[in-house]
Amino acid sequence: MSVLEKYSGAGNDFVVVDGRVSDVSEYRDPAVIRALCSRRDGFVSADGTVGSDGLMILSGSDSSDFRMEFFNPDGSSGMMCGNGGRCIAAFADRLGIRPTDGKTLRFDAPDGLHTASVVSRDADLYTVCLGMRDVSEFRRVLDGWFLDTGTRHFVRFVDDVEALDVDALGRRYRHDPVFSPQGANANFVSVLPDGSLKVRTFEKGVEAETLACGTGIVASAVASELESPHPSCGSFRKTVHARRDTLTVDFVREGSACNPARFVSVRLTGPAEWIHSQVNL
Repeated sequence: MSVLEKYSGAGNDFVVVDGRVSDVSEYRDPAVIRALCSRRDGFVSADGTVGSDGLMILSGSDSSDFRMEFFNPDGSSGMMCGNGGRCIAAFADRLGIRPTDGKTLRFDAPDGLHTASVVSRDADLYTVCLGMRDVSEFRRVLDGWFLDTGTRHFVRFVDDVEALDVDALGRRYRHDPVFSPQGANANFVSVLPDGSLKVRTFEKGVEAETLACGTGIVASAVASELESPHPSCGSFRKTVHARRDTLTVDFVREGSACNPARFVSVRLTGPAEWIHSQVNL
C-alpha cells in the first residue's frame, strides 16, 4: 500500500510518494508514470486537476537526509527539477524528516547534492529556499543562451513574452539539432520596466508549456546577467514572474565581469503547496 501525494510548486504539479517504508518499484515503471501523469485520465487530485508535470519518489540516503528521484511525464529521468525540489522538501517536512544538522535539509538529486530550508509554513502552503548547483556551463547559441542548471536550457530574450506562440517556438528550439541528441527546454524571457523578469517555458519530457519551471527560472535569471550591458561580479537577486507565481533567484557571479568562471551560491525561493493525498492499494 502506498500513499500518493500531490504537490504544486508555482503551478508545476507533481505526484509524490514516500519510498522509504514500502515497495514503490512500480512507480519507476515508465508506463505507470505516463498513466499517472496523463492530463486526460491520470491521477485526479482534490483541486480537480488531472495528471501532473512529473512524479517524484522520496527514498532513503546514507549520505544525506533523503534522496529525490524525479521522472518526467514521459517516464524519462536523470535531470533536476527546481519546483520539484521545493515540493519534495515540503513533503519531507510533512513526513517529519528533520535536518541532520538541525538547520538545513540536505538531499541527493540526479544532478548532485542540494539543500533546502523551509522559510515559512502556512497550513498547506510552504515557502522553500532551495540550494541549486553551481552554473559553470553556459554559452551563446542561436539567438540566445544555452545553460545547464541541473537540466539543459535554452534562453531567448524577447520584447513581449505574452505575445509569443510558446508551443510552436518552444517545440522548434527543444528539437533544434544544435541541442541533439538530448534536446533542451526552451525559455522565453522579457525584462520588465522594474528590472524583474517574466518567463514562459516549454519543457521537454512534458512536451508542452508548463506554468513554471524551476531550473528554467534559474537559467533565465543567470542569462539575464550574462545579457547585461554593464556586467559586474558580486551578489545578485532576480525577481522572476512565472505564469502564476513570483519567485526569487539569488546567486554570486565569480570570475571577471566579462568572463565569469561560474555562478555560485545559487538559490531558488518560492512556493510549494500540498494539494491532496490518496491511498493506492
